[in-house]
Amino acid sequence: MPLGHRRESLRSLAMELTPNLVPLSRLVGTWAGDGSGGYPTISPFTYHEEITFAFVGKPFLVYTQRTRGADGTPMHMESGYLRHTGDGHLELVLALPTGQVELAEGSLDADADTLTLELDARVWSTSTAKDVSATRRTYRLSGDTLDTVLDMEAVGESMSRHLESRLVRQG
Repeated sequence: MPLGHRRESLRSLAMELTPNLVPLSRLVGTWAGDGSGGYPTISPFTYHEEITFAFVGKPFLVYTQRTRGADGTPMHMESGYLRHTGDGHLELVLALPTGQVELAEGSLDADADTLTLELDARVWSTSTAKDVSATRRTYRLSGDTLDTVLDMEAVGESMSRHLESRLVRQG
């Protein structure tokens, strides 16, 4: 889609969004691309990621994320809700099939060119899940590129880089 049409489409979407979500209007859509991961306790790896932020008529965005290995094998998924409560304050609630729930809060920084979300989470784990104590997520949107970073404190290790990806707007 040409940039002029995309800007018009985003303006139209911003008019439909609940007022608290207007600052997040540039995020709405599906993003896909490649990433790399690692952690002090595992070998480095690469993956393909798809993230969707969807507006469903309520004062939050629905968030879904899926990753696949280089060979197409499913790796991870998570889903939840992103709320902008005003004055740049964000809340992200995520459920992970690995037995964790993340309750994240953070900030939104927006200017004409870049949208940055920074979120720190407390993590609760089921009795059979790996111990994950905390996460730190950063989403940086510039134009049609969404860069993501996930730092994690888990299994006795201090907060360390776990994942990085570069995604582009789809459709």
